[in-house]
Amino acid sequence: MSIKVERNYLEINSLKDLKSPKFFPEEYHIDFNEPADFQINKFFYKQIGKQHRWTDRLTWTDKQWIQYISDQKVKTYILKKKKDLVGYFELIFHRDRKETEIAYLGLLKEYQNKKLGSYLLSSAIENSFSENINRVWVHTCSLDHKNALNNYISRGMKIFKKESVVI
Repeated sequence: MSIKVERNYLEINSLKDLKSPKFFPEEYHIDFNEPADFQINKFFYKQIGKQHRWTDRLTWTDKQWIQYISDQKVKTYILKKKKDLVGYFELIFHRDRKETEIAYLGLLKEYQNKKLGSYLLSSAIENSFSENINRVWVHTCSLDHKNALNNYISRGMKIFKKESVVI
């Protein structure tokens, strides 16, 4: 079965343009995933992705996962509540172009709709700009969480490209 998907590409070009959320959950914290552990990325990708039809990495072998997260341009951050895993984001730094792609960002289902997405996205943008880059970009689509596009726009990102694709 084919479905039409609307995809939006968004960007933010300065940390000054970030509109941080008013909500900062004290019992949550974000950690850089070091040393890199492919099982964490694989876990979040599968758990969060099954709700949104993330499929491109489902066929990856452990060797492919290890190769991906071992790349120096890939950084993973994990949102936790005490020691419990809550969500994550993956950043891909393109230092030659002075830009960062937010490759994946998401929350486990039981933590959605608690205003944690804005906190997670703000952290992704802040961590991106800490690497002396000029642009952070992401793409989202109509299969993502219903609040995803609004969250990106509310944080100060602007749409620079739209497309419709059939999958």
